[in-house]
Amino acid sequence: MESYLSENFEVKPKHSSEEVLERWRKLCGVVKNPKRRFRFTANLSKRYEAAAMRRTNQEKLRIAVLVSKAAIQFIQGVSPSDYVVPREVKAAGFQICADELGSIVEGHDIKKLKFHGGVDGIVEKLSTSTTNGITTDSELLKRRQEIFGINQFAESEPKSFWLFVWEALQDMTLMILGVCAFVSLIVGLAMEGWPHGAHDGLGIVASILLVVFVTAMSDYRQSLQFRDLDNEKKKITIQVTRHGYRQKMSIYDLLTGDIVHLSIGDQVPTDGLFVSGFSVSIDESSLTGESEPVMVSTENPFMLSGTKIRDGSCKMLVTTTGMRTQWGKLMETLTEGGDDETPLQVKLNGVATIIGKIGLFFAVVTFAVLMQGLWSRKWQAGTYLWWNGDDALEMLEYFAVAVTIVVVAVPEGLPLAVTLSLAFAMKKMMNDKALVRHLAACETMGSATSICSDKTGTLTTNHMTVVKSCICTNVKEITKPNKASSLCSEIPDSVVNLLLQSIFNNTGGEVVANKEGKLEILGTPTEAALLEFGLSLGGDFQAERQATKLIKVEPFNSTKKRMGVVLQLPEGGLRAHTKGASEIVLAACDKFLNTKGEVVPLDEASINHLNVTINQFASEALRTLCLAYMDLDTGFLGEDPIPASGYTCIGIVGIKDPVRPGVKESVATCRSAGITVRMVTGDNINTAKAIARECGILTDDGIAIEGPDFREKSLEELLELIPKIQVMARSSPLDKHTLVKHLRTTFEEVVAVTGDGTNDAPALHEADIGLAMGIAGTEVAKESADVIILDDNFSTIVTVAKWGRSVYINIQKFVQFQLTVNVVALVVNFSSACLMGSAPLTAVQLLWVNMIMDTLGALALATEPPNNELMKRPPVGRKGNFISNVMWRNILGQSLYQFLVIWNLQSKGKAMFGLDGPDADLVLNTLIFNSFVFCQIFNEISSRDMEEIDVFKGILDNYVFVAVLSCTAFFQIIIIEFLGTYANTSPLTFCQWLLSIIIGFLGMPISAGVKMIPV
Repeated sequence: MESYLSENFEVKPKHSSEEVLERWRKLCGVVKNPKRRFRFTANLSKRYEAAAMRRTNQEKLRIAVLVSKAAIQFIQGVSPSDYVVPREVKAAGFQICADELGSIVEGHDIKKLKFHGGVDGIVEKLSTSTTNGITTDSELLKRRQEIFGINQFAESEPKSFWLFVWEALQDMTLMILGVCAFVSLIVGLAMEGWPHGAHDGLGIVASILLVVFVTAMSDYRQSLQFRDLDNEKKKITIQVTRHGYRQKMSIYDLLTGDIVHLSIGDQVPTDGLFVSGFSVSIDESSLTGESEPVMVSTENPFMLSGTKIRDGSCKMLVTTTGMRTQWGKLMETLTEGGDDETPLQVKLNGVATIIGKIGLFFAVVTFAVLMQGLWSRKWQAGTYLWWNGDDALEMLEYFAVAVTIVVVAVPEGLPLAVTLSLAFAMKKMMNDKALVRHLAACETMGSATSICSDKTGTLTTNHMTVVKSCICTNVKEITKPNKASSLCSEIPDSVVNLLLQSIFNNTGGEVVANKEGKLEILGTPTEAALLEFGLSLGGDFQAERQATKLIKVEPFNSTKKRMGVVLQLPEGGLRAHTKGASEIVLAACDKFLNTKGEVVPLDEASINHLNVTINQFASEALRTLCLAYMDLDTGFLGEDPIPASGYTCIGIVGIKDPVRPGVKESVATCRSAGITVRMVTGDNINTAKAIARECGILTDDGIAIEGPDFREKSLEELLELIPKIQVMARSSPLDKHTLVKHLRTTFEEVVAVTGDGTNDAPALHEADIGLAMGIAGTEVAKESADVIILDDNFSTIVTVAKWGRSVYINIQKFVQFQLTVNVVALVVNFSSACLMGSAPLTAVQLLWVNMIMDTLGALALATEPPNNELMKRPPVGRKGNFISNVMWRNILGQSLYQFLVIWNLQSKGKAMFGLDGPDADLVLNTLIFNSFVFCQIFNEISSRDMEEIDVFKGILDNYVFVAVLSCTAFFQIIIIEFLGTYANTSPLTFCQWLLSIIIGFLGMPISAGVKMIPV
């Protein structure tokens, strides 16, 4: 079976081709209810629709760009447009409408933009300001919403409970049973009248309705959980200036006229116009499929919703929102396309298909055998030419039994159990600070054998402070603000001014006043630490920014490992400032500031002193940054690149970022679970090694390597080196990608990778599970990830692995339980029909058994919470069989016991219990049915652990499991004692009840004995 499944029902956890997804759908035969079975699979037709829309967008934008380029040549001859401001827009206080704005930005219409006075003209017509944004007066905001709309996309209406009931009723076998019930009702009433003639028909109808409502309730609860998770995924915030204050705001609260601050890695939240910024390039592939980045500037100011900032930073004016944008229209189609199905869902569809075909064959044979028995009896009696209502009812009962065998045999619930387990796990993981974006990641994480983790913010707290500095060769500890201010007295004023100029101008952060008038630092933790250091030195952020003019900015990225700016000084002249990885920036310096603040050449002794200082800081687990500057010739132009060398070193700072509490224990947990943890960081190798040792990642037999060294290794060297690598420092995104690729392909490991920056996207995409940081992560990283770690904590990653293992094992437990019921129900009814000429389990009874093993079984076993024992087992890895030998051992052992017990009851039951009289067959069949159900109840308990003998451990912690078992036992009593006329049962004596329970219970020691058989 496993090889057949691998060949035909194998999909990747992500990025499966459309052909593969199409293939397994075509192979799915014997599907009882396609609407339910394929509810959580991708809608491929909607995917094709979205791809066609992307191609259309690409063509439209290509034409728009060509037209706008042509328009620039004739811009001088712009004739007044015939645009007239609609009356309601004018009455609301605006001079331009939403449609006109949409046509300008979406059509890249330079001509129209020029006619409206360029970006400044649009700003004026929208009654906003590039410095203060829109006003927050509630009446004005309401008018703005009415005229231009809100930034929300159309969503499909949530399905009601009754729609799930309707979908559950689409089950083909239940429909056939419904028809059987109707015919049984008509024939029964015609022959026996009311109420006796209606019992069989009403029994089947009641059973069908019970199955339908329990199924619908389970599906409805799942849909509510998925909707909650979808709402969590949409919580995206962005920096906005509104009413003069810079603040974080949900992208769904943005209005036309807002001023949005965007930087590298952000997703453009609306259509808009570039106001100001530096080196902005945009990736439009999500909208157009075009991978070539587009440069945005005052000459090409058009920015489209859904595109991503690849480099640079800027301010953008919001022009068009929500469903008026192309992204809004595309999102509607993409949402309907759905997520890819998970590997387990597809594999279990395969299992359901195989067993369904076997079940269908057995059902047909069973019906044929029963009909042959009826025909033989009538032939011997000589009445084969005369058929009456009793014969019709008997034939109908045989047909209903055959159909019900199909109901029980086709394990439709298998693929849905995956979804149920994943929905349960995803909801619980959300509480544990992990947001699962793709269902498959949840189950894949359970097989992870390797985790490549960032250092900053994941293993460390991301609360950074400058604790040491080396300015003018003077090393000083700065543990308190007063120590920082005393530093000013120890270094010349000219150096202090230069240092503050560097800190406050060469930064991606900002110091702003909040609504209470207090200073607030915005930016990454590293930038915030430096800005805080600058403020503690007595600096004034706004005064420094206003004293100079920014000419050029090259933002930090993980390839260059430094950032730079060019300033126009108040006294004239240009100055470049750079900061970044200490050894990289120091290598670009040929001068430094001595103790007197004088610029002197950087000789070998000074270089050695500074390198020793860097290594000393790094060995204390400090992140080191070097700050440098150079004065430029007046001939420097804004288009020129900032020089790469010739700088004067201002100084080095050491930034402390403490290791998170609990990380060492989490790394140890991973090691005991057979998961290798590697640190991949852009930091200095000594800092990385110090932190890795503190976390327990770097061991005596492990290797720490730098990215540049790793890149130079040959393939043969890499194959020998990679298994031993525990730390990679000064790594580029390409190094991370190469490491992940080799681990996945060459070493066949299941790799989880963390990332927070835009450049981490390729590695996140390549990994089996991409983990993005929720706090430090950019939107681009989150978009490429499968799971978002909301608290940026490594311990949460371990929790995700634990939940992943729990999902995988829970589904295995449920599959083991359901296949056992399948095998026994099939063999019992088939063998009884062949050898005895009758089936002991009626249609109503089989429907009840189906519900126990399908919906209720999934609820009980697929929602078992994880325990710490899970992290003491080795991972499944890439090659593990889902239906393992252990499972086959348990299934066959338990099935054999149940079959022998029921067969003995059927063949010798009357003699054993002294049953005689007209009701003997009914009582015996009731006893068989009752014993069979209690066998399933106790087998459900045994299935809680596939290898451990103690299956009661922690049973009371899982209230769902206890509730399901209690309800099953309670309703079994009701069916036997009070619903006999509908369920074809007879009330049992106390001894018979006791025997049924003992037979069921004996399955547990049998199961424990089977578990001791080695496989």
